[in-house]
Amino acid sequence: MTGYKDGYWWSPDGLRLHYRDYDGGEDGRPPLLCLPGLTRNARDFEPLAGRLAGEWRLICPDMRGRAESAYAKDAMTYVPLTYLQDISRLLADLAITRFVAVGTSLGGIITMLIAATQRDWLAGALLNDVGPTLDEAGLARIRSYVGVGQSHPTWVHAARALAENNEDVYPGYDLEQWLAMAKRLYRLNSGGRVVLDYDMKIAEPIRAMGSEAGVDMWPVMQAFRGIPTLLLRGERSDLLSAASAERMMREMGESAELATIPHVGHAPALDEPESAAAIDRLLARVLHG
Repeated sequence: MTGYKDGYWWSPDGLRLHYRDYDGGEDGRPPLLCLPGLTRNARDFEPLAGRLAGEWRLICPDMRGRAESAYAKDAMTYVPLTYLQDISRLLADLAITRFVAVGTSLGGIITMLIAATQRDWLAGALLNDVGPTLDEAGLARIRSYVGVGQSHPTWVHAARALAENNEDVYPGYDLEQWLAMAKRLYRLNSGGRVVLDYDMKIAEPIRAMGSEAGVDMWPVMQAFRGIPTLLLRGERSDLLSAASAERMMREMGESAELATIPHVGHAPALDEPESAAAIDRLLARVLHG
């Protein structure tokens, strides 16, 4: 396991939140701020940290309601604007004013909000299988499982449940890979059962909103112009269509690259060879322009 320090900070509404700090990046390099997906946490970036830590500093927060961060008293604060406020407080505490955002799914939406409100913070950006328009098929799939409690007697049982429910997303995974994913998604509870490591109430704002259209995020794509940006899309993604990805590229301009990751759905795990190569190209552009 690559070494990291546990850090904590306080949200504006008084929640004690947790992050992993893989320190030791080379001088002059902006840190990587790794923002996980809806039901994920800081552990999701272990493969990326295993490859990049030492050369780059990685800061991996647990969003409120996930893993080692406190659960919110009000479930309706489980929304992107609140997450942005939490992350802004973390950055202020760490005196970080420039970084590369690595945003998977929900983390990519937070990255888009950063581009819209604090563009100068971004030395670079990775949007992992997310965009201003999300396909209803993927949203329906997410609604079907988020906030549904699961309990398993062993880690292998949890891994097999993951495999059964996500075989279309990662069709090439073997049991060892499913087990590694289970260790990132689940935790042991006090009764020795293996349970999902997030507050089930994160689903409440999603269910309350239903299928209503939110804020139009397409104009935000212009904010990425001139910023080294990588858009990853899973070839089998049911959340980000190929057409939306191509439109994003037109809006973001020449500073953006699209990499389609074969044989995976939503979302690439960032450890695929094609993902690793694309991330290396992004970071080279951040350093050298």
